[in-house]
Amino acid sequence: MSGIADWWAARGLHYRRSLASRVALLTTAAVGLALTLVALAGYVTVQQQIRTSFDESLLQRTHLAARNSNTLLDRLFGEVPSWTLGAADVRIFRIDSVGNVRSADKGPTLTLGRPEMEVAAGIQPQSLRTVISERGTRYRVATAPLPTTPGQALVIAQSLTAQDRTLQRLGRWLLLLGAAGVVVSALAGWAVARNGLRPVRRLNAAVERAARTDELTPLRVEGEDELARLGAAFNRLLAAIEASRARQRQLVADAGHELRTPLTSLRTNLELLTMADADGGLPPEARAELLDDVRAQIEELSTLVGDLVELARDEPLTAAVSLVDLAEIAERAAARVRRRASGLGFVTELRPWWLMGEAPALERAITNLLDNAAKFSPPGGTVTMRLAGGVLTVDDEGPGIPDNERAQVFERFYRSSESRGLPGSGLGLSIVRQVAERHLGVVEVDSSPTGGARISMTLPGRAHHPG
Repeated sequence: MSGIADWWAARGLHYRRSLASRVALLTTAAVGLALTLVALAGYVTVQQQIRTSFDESLLQRTHLAARNSNTLLDRLFGEVPSWTLGAADVRIFRIDSVGNVRSADKGPTLTLGRPEMEVAAGIQPQSLRTVISERGTRYRVATAPLPTTPGQALVIAQSLTAQDRTLQRLGRWLLLLGAAGVVVSALAGWAVARNGLRPVRRLNAAVERAARTDELTPLRVEGEDELARLGAAFNRLLAAIEASRARQRQLVADAGHELRTPLTSLRTNLELLTMADADGGLPPEARAELLDDVRAQIEELSTLVGDLVELARDEPLTAAVSLVDLAEIAERAAARVRRRASGLGFVTELRPWWLMGEAPALERAITNLLDNAAKFSPPGGTVTMRLAGGVLTVDDEGPGIPDNERAQVFERFYRSSESRGLPGSGLGLSIVRQVAERHLGVVEVDSSPTGGARISMTLPGRAHHPG
């Protein structure tokens, strides 16, 4: 049986069938096995009950006849026609301790032996066994001693033909009922599987439709069972895919819009240079100013492309992760921004904070925070950066961020009302949030005590080196 199951599983025959047919097949097999066990148990129980009742009745009658034996019984032996006892399927014998047998009718003699002789000799109080006659008829033979005739015993044999016939009919009926039960269970299992798996078929159709047409229509969910939860999970998946598509379309649209401005400016400046060279060239001052503008546009374009590439990274942390000190990374970022914003003052208060992370990504995020603060700070202003307990805060002395815009400053390409006229791509704070989330952290916006903006980035870690 195990070999057949292994052969079936090895070839995947079971899983080539539909789920509904597998459920119906398993239901039919389970019900068929249960019906077989119940029928077998019922048959054995009925058989034992009939045999027990029959044996008790036969022994009781044998003992009663032996106790009431008299001269009339002696006269009956050898004078009773065979059909008289045969009509009741009963045969009556006497047997002595040496094996002499006397029949009460003229029928064929049954083969009696040691068990009956031991009862006649008084060795056993009674005996009960099955004997087959010369004609192949099975008899149940009961033997009891004759109290009035020591050394002899009375034997009563009753045919088992009626019992066997009853048990055969019972077995046939149980077999027919079991087969009918299996057929009914197969039909019921198929109906239940078809109706119960309807949500699965709807889910399959929705997946195929979505793959074929890119149509992300949510499923209609009914109930609260496992299939309903599966449908709800699929709807959440469709919503996530639709949101991802919307973000992708928005990113492409915003990127195209942001890229168009520096590209247009570059083309205009290059056309001016070309026309001026054709007309004899520009004055040195004008030419230098135009080239400075071209370089600024190229730098802005490079920054924008770099921000887009960084923002497009959506993979989890990889093998570049290592144990880093956030204070050291923040100090490097501050040194870089100091060189770019020489007209501002920078104050840093950094305490060690160790965590597992990507040093380049963290430095890029902190640099963006400092660049953002430097951009909004007035000439001669001060940018303050503190790190304590895993919370990095950057304060500026600019105009601050209005309350109604704080929830949007981390969105891609968002430009607040105060920053519309300033250079930038609108991606810096989006990169900060992405890096923080990749390191299981959060980033928040608040007001600075100096009146400007405060941006806080919280990252999990510890204050002391693990080693």
